[in-house]
Amino acid sequence: MKLNRRSFLGTAGVLGIGAGGIWAKSETGSDDKSDTALEKRATVSKIRVAQIKFYPDKGQMEVNHRRLNNILKDIEKEAVDVVVTPEGFLDGYVSTEKSVKKEDMIGYAIDPKTSDYSRSVSRWAKQNKAWVIYGCTRKAADGVFNTALIYNRRGLLVGMYDKLHLQTHDHKYTPGKHLHVYESDFGLFGVMICADRRWPETPRTLTLQGARVIFNPTYGMHGELNLCMMRTRSYENGIYIVFTHPGQSLITNHRGAVVCNNEDKNKTYTVTEIDLSRAPANKGGHIVDRRPDVYKL
Repeated sequence: MKLNRRSFLGTAGVLGIGAGGIWAKSETGSDDKSDTALEKRATVSKIRVAQIKFYPDKGQMEVNHRRLNNILKDIEKEAVDVVVTPEGFLDGYVSTEKSVKKEDMIGYAIDPKTSDYSRSVSRWAKQNKAWVIYGCTRKAADGVFNTALIYNRRGLLVGMYDKLHLQTHDHKYTPGKHLHVYESDFGLFGVMICADRRWPETPRTLTLQGARVIFNPTYGMHGELNLCMMRTRSYENGIYIVFTHPGQSLITNHRGAVVCNNEDKNKTYTVTEIDLSRAPANKGGHIVDRRPDVYKL
């Protein structure tokens, strides 16, 4: 079966997805890549985003997944469009434990095509017609990755983003190799994981590919310094960023303003509505007025 690079609405696809990705069959038959065409094809501008916010137990995959299922039952009442978990959520980002060696990581890794955990997430996404961005450790023939699995409203696994920038404990993983945007009923979006945001090239690359919003599962640094960073990354690219940390749900908009900043330890998730029509594909300003002709070493 020949699969197109893009799909739309319920079967969103990927623009140039790399290793480990899955093509979704196109329902449009169109290959128009212009910003205007993509804006017209996006049928939703306002989306409700649920950010999971609690510290999962280290290495306790069954416990963490069971607790997530309980939270998802509550989220079902919220009629959300997207659910985002923190980085490495399933295994509790166990790589931070000094006792866990690189060779141990395979024991916490899943194959998304066969894992009961990923199948459960897929079923929930389909039943609730919501996107889910799910942090886990993924095993593949070419390594063990810090991954965000991307499920669409039909429960299809349409992307697997692997963290690019590895530091300290992250060297227990294999580094990712690709940055791509994904097409949905609310337009193009990107995913970056935790430290990826520290390199301005990451969100800029996704923005230049057409992303209006970037989902950022994370586990490490948060607080005041991170707030400054996220506001800057949003402002300089004219995009929304959804920063999802076990201790903080933060969303910044295209103007660098804070839309949501929840650090309430008693809340296990946060739901926020964002209007992506305020961050059009044609960003203007910081994007249009760039001078790549002189950005040379």
